[in-house]
Amino acid sequence: MLKACLNGNRAPGSHPALPLTPAALAHDAAAVVALGVAALHLHPRGPDGLESLAAADIAAALQAIRAACPGVPVGISSGYWILPDVGAQLDAARLWAALPEHARPDFVSVNLHEPHAPALADLVLAAGIGVEAGIWNTAAVAVFRAWPRAHETLRVLVELPDVPEVEAVALADGLLRELAGVAPHVPRLLHGLERSAWPMIRLAGQRGLSTRTGLEDSAVLPDGSPAPDNAALVTAARAVLASAR
Repeated sequence: MLKACLNGNRAPGSHPALPLTPAALAHDAAAVVALGVAALHLHPRGPDGLESLAAADIAAALQAIRAACPGVPVGISSGYWILPDVGAQLDAARLWAALPEHARPDFVSVNLHEPHAPALADLVLAAGIGVEAGIWNTAAVAVFRAWPRAHETLRVLVELPDVPEVEAVALADGLLRELAGVAPHVPRLLHGLERSAWPMIRLAGQRGLSTRTGLEDSAVLPDGSPAPDNAALVTAARAVLASAR
C-alpha cells in the first residue's frame, strides 16, 4: 500500500507547491489518487497557514478532499507539537469525534512516544475512528507493547528520522525486530524523512511493507533534484517500488 502525505509540518512558503488550503489539498489529493495511492495523510491548516487541530479546519479540508476523490481513506496528524497540552489535545479530539461522518477523519496518526498518546488513541478508537500507531523509537515500542488496544490499530507506522541511509536501515531493522510478535496482524508501514525518505521506500519495497511519500517526507526526487509537487513524488515512488521488488 502506498499512502500520500501531502504537506506535513512544513512552513508556509517552504515549497512552491505545498498544499495548505482545502482547495489545494483537494487538488493534490485528486492528482495522487489518480496515480494509485490508497490513502491520504495531511496536516490541516488554519486560515494563517499553520497546523491546526481545530474541528472546523479539519472539516473544511476533509470535505474538500472527499468531494474531489470520494471513497479514499483520509487521515490527519495529531502531533503533540501542534497543540502541546494533553487536556487541550483530548478536548480537540472530542470535537473531531462529534463531526458528521463526511467531515471527520477516517484515521488519526498518534505518535506513541508523546505524552498524550494512549489517552488520545483510546478516545479516537472509542469514536469509531481508526488509529495509526506511530513508532519513532524504542520507547514507543514499549508503549505499543503495553497498550491493551494495540491489536485494534489500523496500521503501525515505523517512522525514521532525517539520517543517512546506513543509519536509517539499521534503525528500521531494530524497530521492526522489536515489533515482531506485537499485534502481528496489524500492517506495518515503513517511511523516512528527508535523507532517509527514499532509502525507506526502497527498503519497504524489498521487505513487502507498505510505505508513503509526499511533500511531508521529502522535497526532492530520488536523484536529488527538486520535486515539483506531490504527484511527481508519487510517480517516482511507484517506480522505486517496482524496481525494488
